[in-house]
Amino acid sequence: MLIDLYHAILYEPIFNVLVGLYNILPGHDIGIAIIIMTILIKLVLWPLQSKALKSQKALQDIQPKVQELKKKYPNKEDQEKMAKELMSIYSKEKVNPLSSCLPLLIQIPVFIALYRALSHGLESTGFEALYSFVGNPGTIEPSMFGLVDLANRNIALAVLAAIAQYFQAKMMITRQQPKKTPGAQDEQMMASMNKSMVYMMPGVTLFIGIQMPGGLALYWLTMTLLMIIQQYIFFKKKKAVEVVEQESAKS
Repeated sequence: MLIDLYHAILYEPIFNVLVGLYNILPGHDIGIAIIIMTILIKLVLWPLQSKALKSQKALQDIQPKVQELKKKYPNKEDQEKMAKELMSIYSKEKVNPLSSCLPLLIQIPVFIALYRALSHGLESTGFEALYSFVGNPGTIEPSMFGLVDLANRNIALAVLAAIAQYFQAKMMITRQQPKKTPGAQDEQMMASMNKSMVYMMPGVTLFIGIQMPGGLALYWLTMTLLMIIQQYIFFKKKKAVEVVEQESAKS
């Protein structure tokens, strides 16, 4: 039942969009089809990822209050009181500590469906899953511009995806870097962990990327570049709002 639902809601729509784009694009370029499909998926996930960014920023903004609470209740026997006041802060500030994780979890089945759709598309298989209004191309040429093989692993695309991942993580950490305040050891520890993630995530991306077909590395690269754009828009808008609020407070 769950497998059928997964196929109907995720795999089949993604596979049909991929093949449909391949059919209608001039030159029938699967690389361009993957890029366009990635943009469409990004547009669908945009609200969820914006919510995750907003939640991450909100959690960072209330860290000074959390640190004050920890100083107020330093003993283990006070943990229950601290937890109650912490929940009160979350409620007052309208922050859900789990809301930044949920959108990421939702993306996991999407990525799995995408992996299967791209694998079948690049191997010219799985056409039995096509809708009646999507033409069966028979075979799909697994290359971009006739030069880049997307059916086999592509180290260049994997490296580019890792570089993009580095800048995306670096951008996030720079924007959310906590201020160095006396006694905020936890925040500094979090900052240290975040810095290590800046280097670890690109490494993971590179490792996975060189194991996957080039088409998936192309998807990963495109999605990461789109995430950089979304982060830029989000933080620019957030900064503009903060400036307006500061000006209003002065007046």
